[in-house]
Amino acid sequence: MPANTPNILKEKEIPLTGIQNKRVSVIGYGNQGRAHALNLRDSGIDITIGARNTNNALRDEFNAVSIEEASTADLLIIALPDEVHGKIYNEQIAPHLLTNAGQTLGFIHGFAIHYGHIIPPQDVGVVMVAPKGPGITVREKYVAGSGVLALLAIEKENASKTSRALALGWANGIGSARIGVLESTFKDETETDLFGEQAVLCGGMTELIKAGYETLVEGGYSPEMAYFECLHETKLIVDLIHEGGIANMHYSISNTAEFGDYVSGPKVITSDTKVAMKGILSRIQSGEFADKFLDDCRQSNDGTGGPIMKERRKETAAHSIEKVGSELRSKMKFLNSERLVNKDKN
Repeated sequence: MPANTPNILKEKEIPLTGIQNKRVSVIGYGNQGRAHALNLRDSGIDITIGARNTNNALRDEFNAVSIEEASTADLLIIALPDEVHGKIYNEQIAPHLLTNAGQTLGFIHGFAIHYGHIIPPQDVGVVMVAPKGPGITVREKYVAGSGVLALLAIEKENASKTSRALALGWANGIGSARIGVLESTFKDETETDLFGEQAVLCGGMTELIKAGYETLVEGGYSPEMAYFECLHETKLIVDLIHEGGIANMHYSISNTAEFGDYVSGPKVITSDTKVAMKGILSRIQSGEFADKFLDDCRQSNDGTGGPIMKERRKETAAHSIEKVGSELRSKMKFLNSERLVNKDKN
């Protein structure tokens, strides 16, 4: 097996026992924190929530306390936004960690550890269980009897050598053992995750969708037709790719569409695109992106993102594709009954 090929753990190698009868705190109760807490509780684990605002956790009938009080647990799952990790850890968590008590810090994303915004004590373990999907999906799949594949990383063991067992139990308890757990590192998870989000899944996809929509509208076609062709149908294609890869998608579409893929795709995604992607990866690897992100966040007083993010949110909301899409989706009753995002709950 090549050195960079992740080890895929089988379900029997991911026992729940390592986390049973342990004190487990989830620090933060947002998208991921809520999903992990609910899944672990449903798996029989006693969970305490440490949060800046405990209202939502109390509504879900958790024992919800201050972050300081929650910081004495055996496993502290830190589910806070990346931009506040360092500040909250230094001010509210670190002073309350117990010396030589076998504690372990658990992370859902490697950002804070990899870029050095959190530096744990020597005797405290550091692990990561990173589901490859949003918290909404982590919860939905668990309830349906399935799970979301997760990456596992053991940065260092605690003084009691229980960190790996705790992490495996955590991965089992959120449902990832049902699907698969890949062993990785904080570095690899962080850098590949940021790159995938920026170059393909979020940044690349949204810019491609908007550019295609604008091209059709500027060519004289109706915004509604442009919306359906460039945004609405992306789910149909992505589902086919997700199910069986790119060849599976090609098998399932018309010969005309497949031929168009081969002759036109390389004209849109060119060698220049790959050069740009390499630049994105380089800025992630060097820490330049992390510094820029945190610098933007530091200019915000309300925790909702800095000036760059706020300005881009306004631009997105004002784009024609958002207005046309909102009107069209309001007429699609099946979408309203199968919503993934409910802003009142997640």
